[in-house]
Amino acid sequence: MSVTGVQGEERLDYTKAESREIRRRSVRLLGSLLRPQRAKLWLTAAAIVVSSAAQAAGPAIIAFGIDQGIPALVEQNWYPAAFAGLAYLLTGVVGAFLIAMYIRLSARIGQAILIDLRTRVFLHTQRLSLEFHESYTSGRIISRQTSDLDAIRELLDEGLTLLVRGLMYMVFTAGALVIIDPTSGLVLLVALVPLGILTRWFQVRSQALFRRSRVASAQLIVKFVETMTGMRAVQAFRSEKRNEAEFGGLVEDYRDVNARVLGLFAVYNPGLAFIGNTAVAATLVLGGFRVVDGALEIGVLLAAVLYTKRFFDPMEDMAMFYNGYQSASSALEKISGVLEEEPSVPDPAHPVDLRRAEGHVGFEGVQFEYTRDRVILPRFDLDLPAGQTVALVGATGAGKTTLAKLLARFYDPSDGVVTLDGVDLRELHPKDLRRAIVMVTQEAYLFSGSVADNIALGKPAATFDEIVAAAKAVGAHEFIEGLPNGYDTDVNKRGGRVSAGQRQLISFARAFLADPAVLILDEATSSLDIPSERLVQEGLQTLLADRTAVIIAHRLSTVAIADRVLVMEQGRIIEDGSPADLIGGSGRFAAMHAAWRDSLV
Repeated sequence: MSVTGVQGEERLDYTKAESREIRRRSVRLLGSLLRPQRAKLWLTAAAIVVSSAAQAAGPAIIAFGIDQGIPALVEQNWYPAAFAGLAYLLTGVVGAFLIAMYIRLSARIGQAILIDLRTRVFLHTQRLSLEFHESYTSGRIISRQTSDLDAIRELLDEGLTLLVRGLMYMVFTAGALVIIDPTSGLVLLVALVPLGILTRWFQVRSQALFRRSRVASAQLIVKFVETMTGMRAVQAFRSEKRNEAEFGGLVEDYRDVNARVLGLFAVYNPGLAFIGNTAVAATLVLGGFRVVDGALEIGVLLAAVLYTKRFFDPMEDMAMFYNGYQSASSALEKISGVLEEEPSVPDPAHPVDLRRAEGHVGFEGVQFEYTRDRVILPRFDLDLPAGQTVALVGATGAGKTTLAKLLARFYDPSDGVVTLDGVDLRELHPKDLRRAIVMVTQEAYLFSGSVADNIALGKPAATFDEIVAAAKAVGAHEFIEGLPNGYDTDVNKRGGRVSAGQRQLISFARAFLADPAVLILDEATSSLDIPSERLVQEGLQTLLADRTAVIIAHRLSTVAIADRVLVMEQGRIIEDGSPADLIGGSGRFAAMHAAWRDSLV
C-alpha cells in the first residue's frame, strides 16, 4: 500500500514523514528510468557543457578584439582582430553544432523514458488485484496515463535541457566575469542575494499550488470519464444539470489554482527583470567610473555588462522549467504511487503446477473480512466434488459473489485456505489457476474488435471451427450469423453493436472455449430473456457435465440444472441439499421457490 492513502486516494495534507517517503519513492522511480540511458545522458551532458562554455566565451573574445585587436589595427597588425573574429565564429559554430546534438539526444532519451514509464504503468495496473481496481476509479488510472505522463513528457522534451543548459551557462558566465573583472563579479554576487530570496519565495508558494493543480486536473478527468461511462444512468435519471454544476465547480477550482500560479509568475518575472537590470546598471556605472580612471579597459567593461546581462537571461527559462518541474514532479509522485502498489493477491514465490485440474474445490476454515469489524464471510467449511453443479442462492448482500471471488482468487481469504484438487490456490501457478477456473460475470464486457476475437479471448490459439463450436454450444451462433459480417463483425467498444443478452452469450462462448475445470456464473443469465435463457440452459447442461460449476442466480429457473443448492444468508450457508429436497422441505429455499412460482402465475 502506498503512502498516498487507500488505493491511490489523492491527498494534499501529507505529513513530513509521508512527504519524505513520497520524494524518495519518486527519486527511486526516476533513477530506475534514467539508469538504462546513462551513456546517452553523459554524452548529452558533455555536449551541453562544451556548448555552454563556447557560448560563454563570446564576450571575452569581443573584449580581446576591442582592447587588443583595434589598437593593433592602428599599427597595421590585423592578426589579433582576425584571431578574435575567427575565434568568435568558431565558438559559434561549435556551440550551434553541439546544441543540435544534445537536442536530438535529449529527445531520444525523453521518448525512451516515456515509453518505459507508460509500459510500466499499463503492465503494473494489469497485475494489481481486483481490490485495487474496485477502489481506484478508472478516471484516475486514465489521468495517470494521460495528463500525468504528458506533464512528464513536457519536462523531458524541453525542461531538463533548459535547466542543465541554463545552469551551465550561468556557471560559465559567472566564472568568466570573475576572471576578466573581479569587481563586476562582486556586483553580481550582491545581486544574487535578492535573487535567491525571490526564487525561494516563488518555489515555496508554487510547490503547493502545482500539486493542487495536478489534483484538480485529475478530478476533472475523473468526473468527465465517469460521466461519459455512465451516460445511460445520467440520461435515465436526468442528472445532466447536477453534473453540469459539479463539473462547473471543478473547472472553477482548476481555473482558480492556475490563476494563482500565474499570479506568482506575475510577481516573479518582473522581480527577476528588475534585479537583472539593476545589476547591469550597477556594473555599467561602476565600470564607467573605472574606465575614466584608467583602471578598466573599455572592452572589458563591455564584456562585463554582457556577462551580467547574460547571467540573468536563462533565469526566466528556468522559472518556466520550474513550472514544468512542479507539474512533472507532482505527476511522478502519483505515478510512483501506483507503481508502488502491491497486489493484495500476490503470485506465489514457489508455484505448484497443476496442468490438468479435476475440479475438486475445498474451503477449509475460510473466513473473509475487509476490516476486523466488517466480517463478510464468517468461518466455514465447504466441499465441492469434481463435476458437481452447485447453485448459490440468497438475498442481495448474502455473500454469494464474495464466495465466488474467493474461488476465482480475485481475493484471498483472511483466514483458512481455498483449495483446488488439494492445492492451496495461493500456491497454484497463476497460468494453471486462470486455465482451471473461469468466472463469467453479469457485466459481460466486450473489447473492441470482431465477435470472433472476443470469443477467442478464452483461448487465443483457437481455430475458427472451435470458435463456432463454442458459439453453437451456448446458442449464440444464430444471432452471430445474422450480424452484418458474421463472426468478423466489429462489436465496437464495450459491445455497442450487440444487445445486453447477446453480449452475455458471447461471454458464455468465450468461457466455454477456455474449457475450465471450474466454471463460475455470477448472475450470468440476468441479461437474457426467457427464450434465450432456456437455450443457454440447454447448452449449459451439456457443457457443465464434466466440470465443476458454481452458479449464482436470483432467477430460480437457473437452479433447475444444479445438482446441489447452497442457500446463503448474512455470509453463512444456512441450507445445503438437492433442489428437490430443499423445495420439498420447509426452509428458506422452499419459501423462495414458492414465492418465485407464484410470481409466474
